Amino acid sequence: MKGPSVAVVILNWNGKMFLEQFLPSVFNSSYYNLQVVVGDNYSTDDSIAYLKENFPLVKVIQNDANYGFAEGYNKVLEQVEADYFVLLNSDVEVHYNWIKPVIDLMESDDNIAIAQPKIKSIINRKEFEYAGAAGGFLDVLMYPFCRGRIFGAVEKDNNQYNDDCEIFWASGCALFIKSAIWKRVNGLDANFFAHMEEIDLCWRVKNLGYKVMYCAKSTVWHVGGGTLAVESPHKTYLNFRNNYYLIRKNLKPSKAFWVIPFRFCLDFLALIKFLFAGKFKNAMAISKAHRNVILSFFSDKISFNKDISEKPNTTGLYKNSIVWDYFVLNNKTFNRLRK
Repeated sequence: MKGPSVAVVILNWNGKMFLEQFLPSVFNSSYYNLQVVVGDNYSTDDSIAYLKENFPLVKVIQNDANYGFAEGYNKVLEQVEADYFVLLNSDVEVHYNWIKPVIDLMESDDNIAIAQPKIKSIINRKEFEYAGAAGGFLDVLMYPFCRGRIFGAVEKDNNQYNDDCEIFWASGCALFIKSAIWKRVNGLDANFFAHMEEIDLCWRVKNLGYKVMYCAKSTVWHVGGGTLAVESPHKTYLNFRNNYYLIRKNLKPSKAFWVIPFRFCLDFLALIKFLFAGKFKNAMAISKAHRNVILSFFSDKISFNKDISEKPNTTGLYKNSIVWDYFVLNNKTFNRLRK
């Protein structure tokens, strides 16, 4: 049997180096009913020429501008047909049998909409990777963290997270989603441009009552920071701004109205920390993010989500503060968090 059709879609922007290094592993995936698609976000390098010469069987879809991660994927996936979409970063190496375990898991339950594999570091293969690790969660103040990674503390993979489990968000570096669900929620929100748009996608899906899962039987290895450096001021700006977009869009207004002011206070401490570390541009990026968030309240660009079911799926929301656990209680691994 062929099984459900799967389209692995890689969004590329001037990433010929990554395509050369990692596309062969994707192309050699063992899943039978598979198409590999590269969506190009208006690259100025010779990525397209490289693909046409070396991977003529890979479908190439070219955008007419660099639309960012979110809208770039939206435009590409409008032209792709499959039962499942897999959003895969260009800087990811995959195990040859990485697809089937995830599809089997998702096929086992009609209520599973999204899933991710185990994500490990390609630099240190014994460790989880920062962006996704063994599945994403949110704390009471809507700070994201992962099984296997809390703030800057990344765990080694000692098989401690070898169980399939329900999570709150799946990493956009290797995200499986049923195409019918993708279309129902209109894909990614272009207002995010990049960073945390996958958390917003998962949250919107969970607000409809669906599940997001982590599949331990599938493994990929991620470089991370392939398009923006970890300490890039622009990345700092997007992360802080987009976290507020998440809150405003997906959290009930009665809770958002107290979470947002509390977060502003904690973000100010982060700003001070950047200043003392001599990272003036990062500090100013936080200030810029706050100004943008305040202005957004006077526009309809980001509005409260009206498509929340009476019983949203809240599995994966941590009822305590990850900031308190990490910095005060010194709980730096997922298994040490308070129940």
